[in-house]
Amino acid sequence: MAYRNKAQFILAFQPDIVVVQECENSDRLKFADGLPEPSDIIWHGENPHKGVGVFAYNGYKLKIHKSHNPDIKTIIPLKVTGGDRGFLLFAVWANNPQDKKFQYVGQIWKAVHHYEHLLKRNASIWTGDFNSNSIWDKPRREGNHTHLVKFLADRKIHSVYHHYYKQQYGSEAHPTYFLYRHEDKPYHMDYCFSSKHFIEKLDRVEVGTYADWRVYSDHKPILVTFR
Repeated sequence: MAYRNKAQFILAFQPDIVVVQECENSDRLKFADGLPEPSDIIWHGENPHKGVGVFAYNGYKLKIHKSHNPDIKTIIPLKVTGGDRGFLLFAVWANNPQDKKFQYVGQIWKAVHHYEHLLKRNASIWTGDFNSNSIWDKPRREGNHTHLVKFLADRKIHSVYHHYYKQQYGSEAHPTYFLYRHEDKPYHMDYCFSSKHFIEKLDRVEVGTYADWRVYSDHKPILVTFR
């Protein structure tokens, strides 16, 4: 919420691309004086105060892919150009209260099947708030977190955090979310999954700390650097 009040702290890292959940509509978003202007912006959502915002810098350009299915909320497939090669970016905020059977990770489960044909031909990144972790798996439920991880791994798409830190799913050492901003309620539910092309170029993964970010959000940023 109110990304305009937090952008300066993210932009201090000089990112190429920023994916923000619960982001206000770009028409309402007014950056403080002195902050760099994005080279492109995509915003998508139904509530002008809470959608998914994607901000590109350093000449990168964004375009919603023609196969976008707005019924899968809120997961936005984007064509990214301007770097050494184009790729697909799936900006994720897994949240659809109307879809009781496929809420949270269920939305991503639907998305990976709907967009599966794109994954065979394009390097891709899936990143954002998945609202999910294997600790909440319901074994009999189709498309739980473990099923999702395996589906992506079978297509050579892996979590950069788990690859970089050699972590097991469900036992992550770095929380990305603190329920009600309470330090004693930590969870890992934000991810960046990348295809082999990016995994081979992975340089660094950082997760914001509770102390540094608690005044700004209950979530902590994941900062991923590729060579």
